[in-house]
Amino acid sequence: MATHSPTPSAAAPERFTGWPPEAFDFYEGLEADNSKAYWTAHRETFEQAVKAPMLAFAAAVEAEFGPLHIFRPYRDVRFSKDRSPYKTQLGGVTEGEDGEIYYLHVSAQGLVAGSGAYHMAADQLLRHREALADDESGRAVEAIVAALEADGYGIAASAELKSAPRGYRRDHPRIRLLRLKGLVAMRSFEPAPWMCTHGALDRIVATWHGCRDLNGWLARHVGPSQAPPEGMDAW
Repeated sequence: MATHSPTPSAAAPERFTGWPPEAFDFYEGLEADNSKAYWTAHRETFEQAVKAPMLAFAAAVEAEFGPLHIFRPYRDVRFSKDRSPYKTQLGGVTEGEDGEIYYLHVSAQGLVAGSGAYHMAADQLLRHREALADDESGRAVEAIVAALEADGYGIAASAELKSAPRGYRRDHPRIRLLRLKGLVAMRSFEPAPWMCTHGALDRIVATWHGCRDLNGWLARHVGPSQAPPEGMDAW
Protein backbone atom coordinates (compact mmCIF):
# COMPACT_ATOMS: atom_id res chain seq x y z
CA MET A 1 0.00 0.00 0.00
CA ALA A 2 1.29 3.49 -0.79
CA THR A 3 1.89 5.64 2.25
CA HIS A 4 0.15 8.98 2.65
CA SER A 5 0.58 11.65 5.27
CA PRO A 6 -2.53 13.18 6.82
CA THR A 7 -3.23 16.79 6.00
CA PRO A 8 -1.61 18.88 8.75
CA SER A 9 -4.12 20.22 11.24
CA ALA A 10 -3.92 23.20 13.56
CA ALA A 11 -3.80 20.97 16.64
CA ALA A 12 -3.14 17.33 17.44
CA PRO A 13 -6.26 15.13 17.69
CA GLU A 14 -7.87 15.10 21.11
CA ARG A 15 -8.72 11.91 23.00
CA PHE A 16 -11.35 9.91 21.14
CA THR A 17 -14.80 10.28 22.68
CA GLY A 18 -17.00 9.04 19.84
CA TRP A 19 -19.07 10.83 17.23
CA PRO A 20 -21.70 13.26 18.55
CA PRO A 21 -25.30 13.18 17.21
CA GLU A 22 -24.43 16.17 15.01
CA ALA A 23 -22.24 13.89 12.87
CA PHE A 24 -25.18 11.78 11.80
CA ASP A 25 -27.41 14.85 11.44
CA PHE A 26 -24.77 16.39 9.17
CA TYR A 27 -24.86 13.45 6.77
CA GLU A 28 -28.64 13.23 6.88
CA GLY A 29 -28.74 16.83 5.71
CA LEU A 30 -26.06 16.21 3.07
CA GLU A 31 -28.07 13.32 1.63
CA ALA A 32 -31.03 15.68 1.24
CA ASP A 33 -28.97 18.58 -0.15
CA ASN A 34 -25.64 17.50 -1.65
CA SER A 35 -24.56 21.00 -2.67
CA LYS A 36 -21.70 23.40 -2.12
CA ALA A 37 -24.13 25.74 -0.37
CA TYR A 38 -25.02 23.09 2.24
CA TRP A 39 -21.39 22.06 2.67
CA THR A 40 -20.20 25.63 3.15
CA ALA A 41 -22.95 26.39 5.66
CA HIS A 42 -22.19 23.24 7.68
CA ARG A 43 -18.43 22.96 7.18
CA GLU A 44 -17.69 23.64 10.83
CA THR A 45 -20.03 20.80 11.87
CA PHE A 46 -18.16 18.45 9.55
CA GLU A 47 -14.79 19.53 10.94
CA GLN A 48 -15.78 19.30 14.60
CA ALA A 49 -18.35 16.46 14.68
CA VAL A 50 -17.11 14.17 11.87
CA LYS A 51 -13.47 14.76 10.91
CA ALA A 52 -12.05 15.57 14.36
CA PRO A 53 -13.40 12.35 15.94
CA MET A 54 -12.09 10.35 12.98
CA LEU A 55 -8.63 11.82 13.47
CA ALA A 56 -8.82 11.06 17.19
CA PHE A 57 -9.92 7.49 16.40
CA ALA A 58 -7.00 7.13 13.98
CA ALA A 59 -4.58 8.22 16.68
CA ALA A 60 -6.13 5.77 19.16
CA VAL A 61 -5.72 2.70 16.91
CA GLU A 62 -2.40 3.51 15.27
CA ALA A 63 -0.24 1.60 17.77
CA GLU A 64 -2.06 -1.67 17.03
CA PHE A 65 -3.23 -1.28 13.44
CA GLY A 66 -0.93 1.30 11.90
CA PRO A 67 -1.82 4.67 10.34
CA LEU A 68 -5.47 5.03 9.39
CA HIS A 69 -5.75 6.74 6.01
CA ILE A 70 -8.84 8.95 5.96
CA PHE A 71 -10.55 9.43 2.62
CA ARG A 72 -11.28 12.90 1.32
CA PRO A 73 -14.94 13.97 1.41
CA TYR A 74 -15.04 15.06 -2.23
CA ARG A 75 -16.34 12.80 -4.99
CA ASP A 76 -14.48 12.30 -8.27
CA VAL A 77 -17.21 13.23 -10.74
CA ARG A 78 -15.07 13.28 -13.89
CA PHE A 79 -16.46 10.02 -15.24
CA SER A 80 -19.74 9.84 -13.32
CA LYS A 81 -23.29 10.69 -14.32
CA ASP A 82 -23.91 11.54 -10.66
CA ARG A 83 -22.57 15.08 -10.30
CA SER A 84 -23.13 15.44 -6.55
CA PRO A 85 -19.84 16.85 -5.23
CA TYR A 86 -19.60 15.26 -1.77
CA LYS A 87 -19.42 11.73 -0.39
CA THR A 88 -22.23 10.91 2.04
CA GLN A 89 -19.83 9.15 4.39
CA LEU A 90 -16.35 9.62 5.82
CA GLY A 91 -14.21 6.51 5.71
CA GLY A 92 -10.81 5.41 6.88
CA VAL A 93 -8.69 2.36 6.10
CA THR A 94 -5.41 0.81 7.17
CA GLU A 95 -3.58 -2.28 5.97
CA GLY A 96 -2.00 -5.09 7.96
CA GLU A 97 1.30 -6.84 7.28
CA ASP A 98 -0.39 -9.66 5.36
CA GLY A 99 -2.37 -7.34 3.10
CA GLU A 100 -5.64 -7.40 5.06
CA ILE A 101 -7.49 -4.11 5.42
CA TYR A 102 -9.28 -2.63 8.42
CA TYR A 103 -12.06 -0.28 7.40
CA LEU A 104 -14.49 2.12 9.05
CA HIS A 105 -16.96 4.74 7.89
CA VAL A 106 -19.51 7.05 9.47
CA SER A 107 -22.68 8.20 7.70
CA ALA A 108 -26.30 9.09 8.36
CA GLN A 109 -26.96 5.35 8.77
CA GLY A 110 -24.43 5.03 11.60
CA LEU A 111 -21.14 3.14 11.48
CA VAL A 112 -19.78 0.37 9.27
CA ALA A 113 -16.63 -1.52 10.27
CA GLY A 114 -14.98 -4.54 8.75
CA SER A 115 -11.83 -6.32 7.69
CA GLY A 116 -10.53 -8.66 5.03
CA ALA A 117 -9.54 -8.17 1.39
CA TYR A 118 -12.07 -5.82 -0.18
CA HIS A 119 -10.47 -5.55 -3.61
CA MET A 120 -7.97 -8.16 -4.74
CA ALA A 121 -5.33 -7.52 -7.37
CA ALA A 122 -5.17 -9.99 -10.25
CA ASP A 123 -2.44 -12.11 -8.63
CA GLN A 124 -4.32 -12.23 -5.31
CA LEU A 125 -7.58 -13.18 -7.02
CA LEU A 126 -5.89 -16.06 -8.80
CA ARG A 127 -4.54 -17.49 -5.52
CA HIS A 128 -7.85 -16.82 -3.77
CA ARG A 129 -9.91 -18.76 -6.30
CA GLU A 130 -7.47 -21.66 -6.30
CA ALA A 131 -7.78 -21.86 -2.50
CA LEU A 132 -11.57 -21.66 -2.68
CA ALA A 133 -11.68 -24.48 -5.23
CA ASP A 134 -9.47 -26.73 -3.09
CA ASP A 135 -11.60 -28.97 -0.87
CA GLU A 136 -9.58 -28.51 2.32
CA SER A 137 -8.88 -24.78 2.21
CA GLY A 138 -12.23 -24.04 0.54
CA ARG A 139 -14.24 -25.80 3.22
CA ALA A 140 -12.19 -24.07 5.90
CA VAL A 141 -13.05 -20.57 4.70
CA GLU A 142 -16.64 -21.63 4.09
CA ALA A 143 -16.90 -22.50 7.79
CA ILE A 144 -15.26 -19.19 8.77
CA VAL A 145 -17.72 -17.24 6.65
CA ALA A 146 -20.67 -19.13 8.10
CA ALA A 147 -19.51 -18.35 11.64
CA LEU A 148 -19.09 -14.66 10.81
CA GLU A 149 -22.54 -14.43 9.26
CA ALA A 150 -24.04 -16.14 12.30
CA ASP A 151 -22.36 -13.44 14.40
CA GLY A 152 -23.98 -10.61 12.44
CA TYR A 153 -21.34 -9.87 9.83
CA GLY A 154 -22.12 -9.42 6.17
CA ILE A 155 -19.80 -10.67 3.43
CA ALA A 156 -18.87 -8.25 0.69
CA ALA A 157 -16.29 -7.35 -1.96
CA SER A 158 -15.52 -4.52 -4.34
CA ALA A 159 -17.30 -6.34 -7.17
CA GLU A 160 -19.20 -9.54 -7.89
CA LEU A 161 -19.42 -11.50 -11.12
CA LYS A 162 -22.88 -12.27 -12.49
CA SER A 163 -21.78 -15.79 -13.34
CA ALA A 164 -18.97 -18.19 -12.51
CA PRO A 165 -15.41 -17.02 -13.17
CA ARG A 166 -13.74 -18.55 -16.21
CA GLY A 167 -12.64 -22.11 -15.54
CA TYR A 168 -15.13 -22.77 -12.71
CA ARG A 169 -18.49 -24.43 -13.04
CA ARG A 170 -21.67 -22.60 -12.10
CA ASP A 171 -22.75 -25.29 -9.64
CA HIS A 172 -19.50 -25.24 -7.67
CA PRO A 173 -20.32 -25.67 -3.95
CA ARG A 174 -18.57 -22.36 -3.17
CA ILE A 175 -19.76 -20.44 -6.21
CA ARG A 176 -21.05 -17.58 -4.03
CA LEU A 177 -17.52 -16.87 -2.82
CA LEU A 178 -15.89 -17.59 -6.18
CA ARG A 179 -17.96 -14.85 -7.80
CA LEU A 180 -16.63 -12.20 -5.39
CA LYS A 181 -13.53 -10.21 -6.36
CA GLY A 182 -12.51 -9.97 -2.73
CA LEU A 183 -13.57 -11.22 0.67
CA VAL A 184 -14.34 -8.88 3.54
CA ALA A 185 -16.58 -9.18 6.59
CA MET A 186 -18.52 -6.05 7.61
CA ARG A 187 -20.81 -5.10 10.49
CA SER A 188 -23.26 -2.20 10.29
CA PHE A 189 -24.44 -0.30 13.37
CA GLU A 190 -27.37 2.10 13.34
CA PRO A 191 -26.94 5.37 15.27
CA ALA A 192 -26.96 4.62 19.01
CA PRO A 193 -25.88 6.38 22.22
CA TRP A 194 -22.68 4.30 22.50
CA MET A 195 -21.36 5.90 19.30
CA CYS A 196 -21.14 9.21 21.20
CA THR A 197 -18.74 7.72 23.77
CA HIS A 198 -15.25 6.26 24.03
CA GLY A 199 -17.00 2.87 23.91
CA ALA A 200 -17.28 3.25 20.13
CA LEU A 201 -13.54 2.55 19.96
CA ASP A 202 -13.96 -0.76 21.76
CA ARG A 203 -16.90 -1.78 19.57
CA ILE A 204 -15.06 -1.05 16.32
CA VAL A 205 -11.82 -2.72 17.41
CA ALA A 206 -13.79 -5.77 18.59
CA THR A 207 -15.39 -5.92 15.13
CA TRP A 208 -11.95 -5.90 13.52
CA HIS A 209 -10.67 -8.54 15.94
CA GLY A 210 -13.68 -10.69 15.09
CA CYS A 211 -12.24 -11.09 11.57
CA ARG A 212 -9.01 -12.72 12.77
CA ASP A 213 -9.87 -16.19 11.45
CA LEU A 214 -10.80 -14.77 8.06
CA ASN A 215 -7.63 -12.70 7.90
CA GLY A 216 -5.57 -15.70 8.97
CA TRP A 217 -7.01 -17.72 6.10
CA LEU A 218 -6.33 -14.89 3.66
CA ALA A 219 -2.75 -14.58 4.92
CA ARG A 220 -2.09 -18.29 4.43
CA HIS A 221 -3.71 -18.68 1.03
CA VAL A 222 -3.73 -15.24 -0.64
CA GLY A 223 -1.23 -12.84 0.93
CA PRO A 224 -0.32 -9.34 -0.25
CA SER A 225 -0.26 -8.48 -3.93
CA GLN A 226 3.09 -8.48 -5.66
CA ALA A 227 1.82 -5.89 -8.16
CA PRO A 228 2.96 -2.24 -7.93
CA PRO A 229 0.89 -0.33 -5.32
CA GLU A 230 -1.90 1.96 -6.41
CA GLY A 231 -2.46 5.47 -5.04
CA MET A 232 -5.14 6.25 -2.49
CA ASP A 233 -7.38 9.29 -2.23
CA ALA A 234 -6.66 10.09 1.41
CA TRP A 235 -5.70 12.94 3.67
